[in-house]
Amino acid sequence: MSTDRYQSPLSERYASKEMQYIFSPDMKFRTWRRLWIALAETEKELGLNISQEQIDELKTHVEDINYDVAREREKEVRHDVMSHVYAYGVQCPKAKGIIHLGATSCYVGDNTDIIVMTQALMLVKKKLVNVMKELSDFADKYKEQPTLAFTHFQPAQPTTVGKRATLWLQEFCLDLEDLDHALSHMKLLGSKGTTGTQASFLELFDGDQEKIDRIDPMIAKKMGFTECYPVSGQTYSRKVDTRVVNVLAGIAASAHKMSNDIRLLQHLKEIEEPFEKGQIGSSAMAYKRNPMRSERIASLARYVMVDALNPAITSATQWFERTLDDSANKRLSVPEGFLAIDGILDLCLNVVDGLVVYPKVIEKRLMSELPFMATENIMMDAVKAGGDRQELHERIRTLSMEAGKNVKEEGKDNNLLELIAADPAFNMTLGDLQKTMDPTKYVGRSREQVEAFLVSVIAPILEENKELLGVTAEINV
Repeated sequence: MSTDRYQSPLSERYASKEMQYIFSPDMKFRTWRRLWIALAETEKELGLNISQEQIDELKTHVEDINYDVAREREKEVRHDVMSHVYAYGVQCPKAKGIIHLGATSCYVGDNTDIIVMTQALMLVKKKLVNVMKELSDFADKYKEQPTLAFTHFQPAQPTTVGKRATLWLQEFCLDLEDLDHALSHMKLLGSKGTTGTQASFLELFDGDQEKIDRIDPMIAKKMGFTECYPVSGQTYSRKVDTRVVNVLAGIAASAHKMSNDIRLLQHLKEIEEPFEKGQIGSSAMAYKRNPMRSERIASLARYVMVDALNPAITSATQWFERTLDDSANKRLSVPEGFLAIDGILDLCLNVVDGLVVYPKVIEKRLMSELPFMATENIMMDAVKAGGDRQELHERIRTLSMEAGKNVKEEGKDNNLLELIAADPAFNMTLGDLQKTMDPTKYVGRSREQVEAFLVSVIAPILEENKELLGVTAEINV
C-alpha cells in the first residue's frame, strides 16, 4: 500500500469489499463493455450490418480490460469514453468499427451509473434487512424487561428495553419502504443520442420509427432492466441521484438516532456495545470502555446526511439537455455516500448483534424513580380506603418535593415511600407501599405492542426477504 499519498478512509477503514467492488474500475469498465455488446447485438437484430463474429470477439474481451492502453490514449485525446473505445478496439480489431455505433458517451456512462447504483441499493437492502432481523430478535428477547423511559432525557413513565428497540426498528422500516420504492423505479437511460432525440439512430435505420422504438426496450432487457426512461436530454435526470442518495440519508438518520440512544444508555451503564478482550478504550485511562462503534455510526451518518445536498444541488443546476459540471461531483458524492452507508450498516450489525444488557443496573435506576411514578396509584388506593382525594393530592405533592430535595440536594436515596408511610392520611404501611413497586405494573402495553409489531409488521418483511438474511458484519478497523 502506498504511504505517500492520501488514502480514502471509506475504502481503507469503513466500506466492505463487496461495496467497494461495485464502485470499482473493473465493475465500471466491464459494464461499459457489456453495454457496447448489448448495443451491437440490438443493432444486429434490427438489421444493421454487424456480424456474429464481431459480437463474439467483443464478448471474448469483456472482462480483460487493457487499462494501460486506455490510460495512454486518454493522455492524448483527453476523453475517457473514446479512450476505452480505442482500447477495446485494439483487443477486437474485427469489431472496432462497430463499437459505440450511434451512441454518445452518456450511453455507457449514465447507463453504468444506473446499473451500479441499482446493485449498490440491493446490497444496502440486504444489510438493512439483516440489521432489522437482529433488532427484531433483540426486541423480542427484552420485550418484558422494564426500564426507565425518558422524555427530554428526564425520567418518565417506564417502558421495556424491547419496546425501545422497536422505535429504532420502526424507523428502519420506513427506510426500507423508501429503498424499495427507489429500487422499483430504477430505469436505464437507454440510447437516446446527444440531446435525447435519437437522431443518430434515425439516420442509421433510414428513418424506420418502429425499429428505433425497439432499441431501448431491447437494450434494457439485455442489461436486466424492464424499461428505460421515456424521455431525456443527453443524460438521465439527475433527480434520480437525488432520490437514491436521499434514501441513504434516511438510513443514516435512523442509524444515528439508534447509535445516540445506545451511547446515552452506555453512559448510564444500562446497555453496552461490544467491547473485545484486547480492545483499548483510552490511551490515558485504561479503565474506559468508550462506545467507539456507535460514535463511528454517528460520525459517518452525519457525512451521509450532508452528502445528500450534493445530488440535489447538481440536479437543480443542470443546463438544458446537458452540462458537465455534474461529473466530478457525481464521482464523489454517489460512490462515497454508498461506501459510507455500507460501513454504517456493517457497524449497526456488529453493535446490535453484540449489545450487552445489564438488568440489575436498569432495575436499580428504575426503582429509584418509580416511587414518583407510582404516586397516582398510591393516591387512588388511599382514596379507596376512605381518604379525601384533594387533600391526598396536596399531601403527596408536598411529600414528593421533599423526597426530590432529599435526592438532589442531599444526595441520598429516594425516601418518598417512607414519607408516605409516616403520613396518617394515607393509612398505608411501608410494606403496603412496597407491594405497589412492581415495575411491570407501569409499563403499559409494552410487551403486547412489541409482540404485535414483530408479528404483523416485521415478520412479513423478513419472510419476504428471507433470501437476504445471513449477512455478517465486515469491520475493517
